[in-house]
Amino acid sequence: MMAKVKNRFVCQSCGAVHPRWVGHCDECDAWNSIVEEAVPESPPMGGVKSRVQSLSETGTPIEVVNLLGNSKSAHRRKTGIEEFDRVIGNGLVDGSALLIGGDPGIGKSTLLLQVTAALAQTARCIYISGEEAVDQIRLRAARLDVAAKPVELATATNVANIVATLDINDRPDVVVIDSIQTMYCASLGSAPGTVAQIRASAQELIRLAKRLGFALLLVGHVTKEGAIAGPRVLEHMVDTVLYFEGERGHQFRLLRSVKNRFGATDEIGVFEMTGRGLSEVSNPSALFLADRQGEVSGASVFAGIEGTRPMLVEIQALVAQSPLATPRRAVVGWDSARLSMILAVLEARCGLQFGGNDVYLNVVGGLRISEPAADLAVAAALISSLIGEPMPENMIVFGEIGLSGEVRPVNQAEARIREATKLGFTAALTPAFSEQGKKNEPSQKLKVSEIRHLSGLINEFGKDAVKNKSLGKQHG
Repeated sequence: MMAKVKNRFVCQSCGAVHPRWVGHCDECDAWNSIVEEAVPESPPMGGVKSRVQSLSETGTPIEVVNLLGNSKSAHRRKTGIEEFDRVIGNGLVDGSALLIGGDPGIGKSTLLLQVTAALAQTARCIYISGEEAVDQIRLRAARLDVAAKPVELATATNVANIVATLDINDRPDVVVIDSIQTMYCASLGSAPGTVAQIRASAQELIRLAKRLGFALLLVGHVTKEGAIAGPRVLEHMVDTVLYFEGERGHQFRLLRSVKNRFGATDEIGVFEMTGRGLSEVSNPSALFLADRQGEVSGASVFAGIEGTRPMLVEIQALVAQSPLATPRRAVVGWDSARLSMILAVLEARCGLQFGGNDVYLNVVGGLRISEPAADLAVAAALISSLIGEPMPENMIVFGEIGLSGEVRPVNQAEARIREATKLGFTAALTPAFSEQGKKNEPSQKLKVSEIRHLSGLINEFGKDAVKNKSLGKQHG
């Protein structure tokens, strides 16, 4: 008599197991994410004691590991694509696992095909796709002008077949799996893309990469919220997590590091999507400011820091009288909750009126800003649009705003000012430097105006003019 097959119900968002099907997951608050899966068979535990093999390298002091010859120093492979190397920490580390996520059609496969083509001259690279046929990949390679590169192509979805092929004496140096959601283990009864399949497939591939010492690059799909699809444990299993971002209406693409065991996090690389694939942008500040219209009301230039790189970007605001009882608040590229806070501070601490106006805020170029140092630049753009007076064309702005209206210092102010000087800016509106900051401040050709409170920003436009125009616009 055959044993009855046991099933369980697993949330595809967080991996939580439920005794029966429900419409709502109590662990992650996701709806309609519960899927029935077969319980994987486990080896019998009774009767036979499992043998435990001791680890010979346990207890070795870390400072003498290399001296004893128990491990070799990590070798990095530079791809030659400087923006990619910058983000991952100056090259791929042998035995590491990287996870790259992004929206459909953003260019993940294009980027990795260009990376493997660049590495193929000095390393054995294998590109395994579970979504495209080999001929389709070859057509894309021809469009990118890398068809002549010695990249090995394959199409497979069965993890057991992939492991058996890679686990040979002539091991590869770099392996790309496109994508992890299409891979499956035959021992599991669930469909590809489920939590159990993604976790098991990634675990097998990562274990093989660690054992053989090749760099593994996994492509991951994302959900509509922008997070990598599958269990959250997937991001913990890999060494590096990268997000490939960009707006469909812009040609710029940003490769952002959110986790990196071999380099800095929050580092970004900037690419431009062209007809021949992705090209590097070595000076993104100049590119983001290339189409700036000069002195226009509602615009300010923010000097930001992305990772270790200073970057200048234009912030645009539009304040218009609203015909609605509840005015609109629309934000692109910034935190909408932070915008609400800045508006509240300007009304409560500076006496400006935004209550009857629609407010629109946009970060030009498709860049998304997360650092609080953009507060002062946003406030300057809002005031400029409210009163119809432009900011000085060659001025940069940065600083964090507190709830009492004070302007707080931010880190790496010197690097922001140096970048602005390099691009020809002549003035800066910044928080007041501390005594230590004044000692470290380099000599600049740029005129720095320090302010401690938002009232100093109001004075830049003229205090009486701001209040008269803002009140007139509110009641006009």
